Amino acid sequence: MTAPIFVTGAAGFIGFHVAERLLRDGHLVVGIDNFTPYYDVALKEARFARLKLHNAFIPERMDLADAAATKELFRRHQPKRVVHLAAQPGVRFVDPQPYATSNVVAFLNVLECCRNDLIEHLIYASSSSVYGANRKLPFSEHDATDHPVSLYAATKKANEMMAHSYAHLFGLAATGLRFFTVYGPWGRPEMAVYKFTRAIAEGRPIEVANAGKVWRDFTYVDDIVEGIVRVIERIPVANSAWDAKHADPATSSAPHRIYNIGNDHPEELNTLIALIEHELGRKAERIERPLPPGDVLETRADVSDLRRDVGFSPSTTLSEGIHRFAAWFREYHGV
Repeated sequence: MTAPIFVTGAAGFIGFHVAERLLRDGHLVVGIDNFTPYYDVALKEARFARLKLHNAFIPERMDLADAAATKELFRRHQPKRVVHLAAQPGVRFVDPQPYATSNVVAFLNVLECCRNDLIEHLIYASSSSVYGANRKLPFSEHDATDHPVSLYAATKKANEMMAHSYAHLFGLAATGLRFFTVYGPWGRPEMAVYKFTRAIAEGRPIEVANAGKVWRDFTYVDDIVEGIVRVIERIPVANSAWDAKHADPATSSAPHRIYNIGNDHPEELNTLIALIEHELGRKAERIERPLPPGDVLETRADVSDLRRDVGFSPSTTLSEGIHRFAAWFREYHGV
């Protein structure tokens, strides 16, 4: 093993899966998390406990918003690759302060450490939510993303701009990944797949937006992880053909790149509910609601750039993914 790979948000949903995959692949992994109580901390503890079964896992409980502690963390472990997945999630969360602290201040601290410690590649999580009011489908990295419709989306757009500025000013190679509606085992309890499954299993009603006429590019977590792992070793370089007069948002004259990671196959919310009902063997009781502020009717990822550059695009069907999630759900909750 050489230098460790940093995975921030390692007790989180995607961070846990990325750390576990890197450990299985033989890497030394420093997993960092501050265990915020946005959702059940016991679930985060259970994920972290699984990671600590690996001898090559180094756990770090700390807040990346603490600049001095973050600087000391980088000094102690001296990574060369950083996968930054820590964030305050949720397009419907109403308290703005955690977004500013976790998604902007902490990210700035990570950027500063990456440039000062000569990190070879920073991979960071963006989100499909940055497409905001954009109605051109599928969502392409080459389209403008100037009209976010949630504060979460605004902070993720800010991350992209901050990373690009560090790439331009300091040559920090950085890749931003826009994830599309990730689901799977060990998922977040407030997300639709987990929330609906638990409610239906317990005989509680589910709240369904817009009569279920909402389409999402549901992406199974293993496909997200595969995309991340492949991107880690693809260090971006400046695009020599980049033209400021016809600026391409996906590339740059600096070593910065943006990729979508999504299934490129939107499914209706009603289809998701039907699949969960089938797996649990019981019908859902529904409460119809209007589409919440900050939500959009449809998402769909254009993943042609990802497929071309790393030879991979997500392919797990929703039916297969829900089958795997339901199996994990039954085991974890003893259903």
